[in-house]
Amino acid sequence: MNPRQVARLLSNAVIGALTLGLTLSALAANRPERVEWFRDLGFGLFIHWSVDSQLGIVISHSLVGASPDYTERFFRLRDTFDPQDFQPQRWARLAKLAGMNYLVFTTKHHSGFCLFETRTTDFNILRTPYGRDITRALVEAFRREGLAIGFYFSPDDFHFLHRQGLAISRDAPHANPTNNPALMRHNQAQLRELLTQYGRIDVLFLDGEPAGLKELAWELQPDIVVTRGEMKTPEERLPGQPLPGAWEACFPMGTQWHYKPTNERYRSGKQLIEMLIETRAKGGNLLLNIGPTPDGIIPPEQEARLREIAAWMFINREAIHGTRPWVVTTEEQVNRDTEVWFTQARDGSAVYALVAGAPWPWGTRREFVFASMKATERTEVSVLGESGTELEYRPEVNPRPHWRNTPQGLHVSALRTKRVYNDYDWPNAVVLKLTHVESTKNSP
Repeated sequence: MNPRQVARLLSNAVIGALTLGLTLSALAANRPERVEWFRDLGFGLFIHWSVDSQLGIVISHSLVGASPDYTERFFRLRDTFDPQDFQPQRWARLAKLAGMNYLVFTTKHHSGFCLFETRTTDFNILRTPYGRDITRALVEAFRREGLAIGFYFSPDDFHFLHRQGLAISRDAPHANPTNNPALMRHNQAQLRELLTQYGRIDVLFLDGEPAGLKELAWELQPDIVVTRGEMKTPEERLPGQPLPGAWEACFPMGTQWHYKPTNERYRSGKQLIEMLIETRAKGGNLLLNIGPTPDGIIPPEQEARLREIAAWMFINREAIHGTRPWVVTTEEQVNRDTEVWFTQARDGSAVYALVAGAPWPWGTRREFVFASMKATERTEVSVLGESGTELEYRPEVNPRPHWRNTPQGLHVSALRTKRVYNDYDWPNAVVLKLTHVESTKNSP
């Protein structure tokens, strides 16, 4: 073979390799039908838990800039982590009752402590006094309740950096696995364990540089949906306008993701419900976090809020699950202390007006004008969870909704009849369901 033929063969090989690489790169992505499946879920449970929950401090980040003696004491927290009161089935049932459709669990946060069985490090749950695979227990419990399974995984690994003799950092070049080949191999080995030891995993949240990891995830589990690392995941904030495509907002209930036994300030149940409403009106999923105690208990304040959300979702989940944004996210009403947000069924058969803000008193009729829509001959209006046929102890009252088209928009009159609490007070949103409506030219 002469030199010209060799050069031609080499050139063709390079072009072929580049083409194959581009093809594989194009295939490495979230599958569109799985992204739509993810959007239907709407509401998920985030769990931040690790060895430093024993101290009630920020998860992992206290290691950045820490003194050598602090660092050594931190890594010895493994030797006292023993959550004997951990009951994963109880957590799963509460999440399901609260209307959550998926779990995202911190299998490894930035400290490098692994809450799963691994051969890559001795800084893991099987080397604690507890000695059992917490990740497996959670996967099995949540799967039994029918929730989708998601893993949070940090490519940053402070324990690994410390073993390398490098400074613990999230910002230094050596902390990024793309600049640290040994760290990349370590992470890939751990991710391979996570995605081969626990069956089908539905969601992956990569809290750090995703390159080299999300591609491996899609190779091992092609149907997995990568959230952070592939889509917008705003943290402790909501966008002013709907974001294009799928996105996921994540929030703690208070000021800290981890368990915080002192100096904590929690959002109210009403605030959390209205956060969920706004997120869904803008087309996102809400991933709401809990931080278990080091004994393995959901703190009472967090459980109470989950149960308040559960009561609301028990009535109104139809307006949250499987919905998409309406032509507008919100409309102003005459009553300025009332906020009305909108979602619609994915098939367009119904629009939901989620009436938040000032409480809607029991037995009181309210009037609304929705400028973005008009009724058709097939339109029906109802209050979710209510038949519209009876107001308890008030047989003389006709509670049926009524509606009509006006030049200003669809006028709706409805009564709140459901008694949720003994004292009749209910601070949370009431939802109107409007079927077979059409958008109007008044839509902004």
